Amino acid sequence: MGSIDDEILLGAQEDAKEVAFIQNYMGVENRELFTEEDIYYCLDVLLEHLDTLSDKADADGFIDIDTEEIAKHIQKKAKKEGMGPYELDALILLIDAELEYNEQQEG
Repeated sequence: MGSIDDEILLGAQEDAKEVAFIQNYMGVENRELFTEEDIYYCLDVLLEHLDTLSDKADADGFIDIDTEEIAKHIQKKAKKEGMGPYELDALILLIDAELEYNEQQEG
C-alpha cells in the first residue's frame, strides 16, 4: 500500500474512532438518534461552521462556541439538504461529544 493509501486508511480509522466516542458519550438511550452517516454529516456541517467563526477568535485563538446556535445552523442546513430531521437537544449533545473528543485529543 502506498503512502496516500496509508493516510486514507489512517484517516478512516480515526474517523471511526471519533464516531464511536460520540456514540458512547451520548449513551445507549440516545444511540438511535443518529446513524453513523448522520454523525458524519453533522460533523462536516459543524466543522464548516466553525471555519466561518475562525475570524472571531480572541488573541489566544479561542472561539466562543454557542452550541445551541450551531445546533440550529445544523438543523437548518440539514433540512435544506434533505437530512434529518434532528432534534435540537440531540444536536447539542452531539456537539458537546465532539468538543469533548477534541479536548481529549489535545490533552
